Amino acid sequence: MSVFGNIVSAIFGHGATTAAAGSAAVPGVPAAKGTPTVAGSAATGKPMAREQVEEMIEKLADTQGEQYNWRESIVDLMKLLKLDSSLGARKQLAQELGYTGARDGSAEMNIWLHKQVMTKLAESGGVVPASLQHA
Repeated sequence: MSVFGNIVSAIFGHGATTAAAGSAAVPGVPAAKGTPTVAGSAATGKPMAREQVEEMIEKLADTQGEQYNWRESIVDLMKLLKLDSSLGARKQLAQELGYTGARDGSAEMNIWLHKQVMTKLAESGGVVPASLQHA
């Protein structure tokens, strides 16, 4: 699965249960449309406001013992979601999202990644876009 897909899964599908079966979601697989998520909202596939995405992430952050600067830092966002935040993972994410600058872990790259991730999360409504599913 793509790094972006893992981010979506961690926010919208991690620990989710299907309403009908009541079984745990498969880790690494994005929630199906309408599936309740760990943040209590459903993955709709419909665009959301950035504020709605931030509220979902804030609910996850509230359950952590550590404080993360996830609103500004792609590294902290990935750490909060318990994902690999290494330079290699961020390089892969940069490739998936179409970053054209140097993939060297610079502040410029990291700021761009954070902005793009937050934008794409809101645009996708919790569903990984087809173009990013197997990147």
